Amino acid sequence: MRRAALAVTGLLVFLNVPLASPAAAATQQVMMQGYAFSPAALTVRVGDTVTWMQYDEAPHDVVTTSAPVAFRSPQLSAGQSWSYTFRQAGTYQYYCSVHPDMRASVTVLPAPTTAPPSTAARPLPSRTAAGAVPVATTPAGNTPPATTSAAAVTPAAPATQANPAAAEPPPAVQQATAATPATLDPMLLVAGLVTGIAVLCLLLLSSRRA
Repeated sequence: MRRAALAVTGLLVFLNVPLASPAAAATQQVMMQGYAFSPAALTVRVGDTVTWMQYDEAPHDVVTTSAPVAFRSPQLSAGQSWSYTFRQAGTYQYYCSVHPDMRASVTVLPAPTTAPPSTAARPLPSRTAAGAVPVATTPAGNTPPATTSAAAVTPAAPATQANPAAAEPPPAVQQATAATPATLDPMLLVAGLVTGIAVLCLLLLSSRRA
């Protein structure tokens, strides 16, 4: 099974087929240590999760002071953590309510979007017959000026009588056609060869008996 999977993977790489991989949301960490948030400024995207890790002996928490969506964590003791997933873009200013000097911020950027390819149909060029004059369209209620086509002005050519001799091929072509030998069916050749071999074998057997 491993060899088959490796062979399929190698074939996809050889054919330059991209392997599908779902885009997973990122997880960032903020340390609560030494009575400070580290990093103090963090940039993430919508859908990312930030986890605050508490390493101080004194309790800490995370409380927003200015944010598109307010949140507040419970007080965390040493060794505890708390996570929050950002669903709305904007700047989140927060601090520790137990130690107001501990301040930091998280900037949330919109999720990346890819613009779909344009599917607008391109107008096809109008095709007109050879010698015809294209007719311009006019709004309703307006009578277009009378125009004459080039075919109407050109006098009709006199009808030519059919020459029965022209339909016949020249004598040289007839002779070349007659001289071309008809192709033989390969199966007939094989059947004739087999029949000749069988007759030869019968003749040899009869000669030995005699």
